[in-house]
Amino acid sequence: MTYRVCFVCTGNICRSPMAASVFRARVAESGLEDRVEADSAGTGGWHEGEPADPRTVSVLEEHGYGSDHVARQFQPSWFSRLDLVIALDTGHLKALRRLARTEEEANKVRLLRSYDPAARDDLDVPDPYYGHRNGFEECLEMVERASTGLLAAVREQLEGRAA
Repeated sequence: MTYRVCFVCTGNICRSPMAASVFRARVAESGLEDRVEADSAGTGGWHEGEPADPRTVSVLEEHGYGSDHVARQFQPSWFSRLDLVIALDTGHLKALRRLARTEEEANKVRLLRSYDPAARDDLDVPDPYYGHRNGFEECLEMVERASTGLLAAVREQLEGRAA
């Protein structure tokens, strides 16, 4: 049974595709690619059908990550097939929990940086879109740190499932 994770930010062209790319790499490194799938979406549909922001693509590629991506909007019906919905900031967390039709669906939504013990109470990944390239680099660093803890949590969930 495949464990499915969806990363969600606002427009699905910066933070969430970056997080999905990094997490997929961590999953592959751990040998779990046949058991875990990761994708991404946005809370809004402004960029549907567009590729990731060029700054996202260049930062990912410079750090050895893939960057194949087409933006899409998160749909409430997806909750039923997802195990985790990872919000990149508290605004996304609130929006996703409002979209949830049941308490069980709402409980699937988590903040990415909650998986980074060093983040403490600063759990938002800032939106780099209106800033400079260094904001994309900072975003990547936050995503990388949190992905380690997220992978550990997913691995723990997988251990509780039948292979």
